[in-house]
Amino acid sequence: MGRRSYARRLLKEDDSMKKTNPYLKAAFMEVVDNQIRDNDPPETRETFNRLISQGISKEDAKIYIGQAVCLEIWDILRNKKAFNKERFVRNLKKLPKEPTE
Repeated sequence: MGRRSYARRLLKEDDSMKKTNPYLKAAFMEVVDNQIRDNDPPETRETFNRLISQGISKEDAKIYIGQAVCLEIWDILRNKKAFNKERFVRNLKKLPKEPTE
């Protein structure tokens, strides 16, 4: 399973997938909430506001952002690399389209 489909399935439960991990989802949502609250990085809050201005609900906007967070964490754990802020920001700018990097 690729990183992108894993992130989407992990954070956005739909009719075809009823077995998300609520604890892991809560952890990712806490990261998103902290980034928005602390404005760190500022691009997270900017993305949140942009998605809401496009008519996306606050909950869904956070889920979209959580997908970008999930991809970064996946890359850190799998490839033992440091957080790549530039890639994270590029993925935020692509939202609501699915992050691709």
